[in-house]
Amino acid sequence: MEHKNTWETYNAKQLKDVDDFAQEYMTFLDNGKTERECIDQIVNMIEQNGYKELETLIASGAKIKTGDKVYSVWMNKSIAMFRIGKRNMTEGINILGAHIDSPRLDIKQNPLYEDGGFAYLDTHYYGGVKKYQWVTLPLAIHGVVVKKDGTTVEVNVGENEDDPVFFISDLLIHLAQEQMDKKANKVIEGEALDIIIGNKPLILDTKDNAETKKSQKDVGEQDDKAAQKDAVKKGILEILQKSYDIEEEDFISAELEVVPAGKAREAGFDRSMILAYGQDDRVCAFSSLKAMLEVEQLERTACCILVDKEEVGSVGATGMQSKFFENAVAEVMNLAGEYSELNVRRCLAHSCMLSSDVSSAFDPSYAASFDKKNVAYLGGGMVFNKFTGARGKSGSNDANAEYLGHIRAIFEKENVNFQTAELGKVDLGGGGTIAYILALYGMNVIDSGVAVLNMHAPWEATSKADVYEAKRGYAAFLKHADL
Repeated sequence: MEHKNTWETYNAKQLKDVDDFAQEYMTFLDNGKTERECIDQIVNMIEQNGYKELETLIASGAKIKTGDKVYSVWMNKSIAMFRIGKRNMTEGINILGAHIDSPRLDIKQNPLYEDGGFAYLDTHYYGGVKKYQWVTLPLAIHGVVVKKDGTTVEVNVGENEDDPVFFISDLLIHLAQEQMDKKANKVIEGEALDIIIGNKPLILDTKDNAETKKSQKDVGEQDDKAAQKDAVKKGILEILQKSYDIEEEDFISAELEVVPAGKAREAGFDRSMILAYGQDDRVCAFSSLKAMLEVEQLERTACCILVDKEEVGSVGATGMQSKFFENAVAEVMNLAGEYSELNVRRCLAHSCMLSSDVSSAFDPSYAASFDKKNVAYLGGGMVFNKFTGARGKSGSNDANAEYLGHIRAIFEKENVNFQTAELGKVDLGGGGTIAYILALYGMNVIDSGVAVLNMHAPWEATSKADVYEAKRGYAAFLKHADL
């Protein structure tokens, strides 16, 4: 089958819509480099659109009806949104699911140390990364520190022009002969991904210096050396105390993520692409969210779930394997007067889902890794993966042919440009999504999303046209899916 370029199908108005949507999406990326930041943005957007918090409705004893908009946030890292349709939820709902976590470096709980005149923060990489890609880049720190009294301190350093940035050093090429002989996965070891955060020792004021010198004279040379130990680290701790009112022990209850510093940018002379951190999978999350806000007067209830922990197996209380989503469905059905354990099971079994995650884009520089007939192309439109997994489809959800036929009919009706793909050549590797988890309920699920170049790298590339078509495709699915 011939691959068509989506750009060639647009008229002047659509070209403007594509650019406008891309600008909105890039702003979302800039302000949402962590799960918590994404959730904050999403809640602000949907509340302005009339969504009500599920827990508030439960506490007030309210009932919900056709057209109502409800959301539930779990631990500030996952969210489920519902737009109530005309038909009973027992007959099934239409679900968009994506994840808002991305590969990164996480600060450890006992991270701060000094070595060779530098202050460092020790990290543990999160998700699948090529470790060598993270050295010598300007990095930012985002997250929260929760103190013992329950106070939450927000941290966001490295994004503003007048902010400092941080970095991981690399061995200079002049001394790197042995390093260059190593395999790529050994060039930079995981324990070497510690970020440099300072180099200046703590400097006391004049009065303090005089008192310190007198004290040192009294106690001797041994105490003089002790006073100078870890002086750079002490300087950093003083800055943290003054800027955030936190001390070293507070790292124990902190969630701090190290991400590439800088804003999303248009790429190419033609500005056809977006280069940014975290597009896997915030590109699908944002386009799913916008589709939810766009659709109205639905027959079947529409749902969008945006979850955490996909990059590490969808585990934990905020991952797709938790009961958060199932519990939210049960609570919504209860407010709609439909709840029973059997009805919840029937609802989920009769539902249709697009498991929205990115797909690998064809890269001519590494053409040998792809099957050109079955690969996604930048600019080719929204992507469908009948299956993911690895060698022999292991670990995949393999969508039924009937469901694929139904999806094709929907997209033809709404003139949505799409393509089908696999994740590289059969024996080279593969990957997974949250699709198999939802398929456990017996619902129809297929993987869909946007093609990405440089997937899992600090800076990933997408086509503006594909991002726009994904939003259009998700909206069409919410309006018409019913199998």
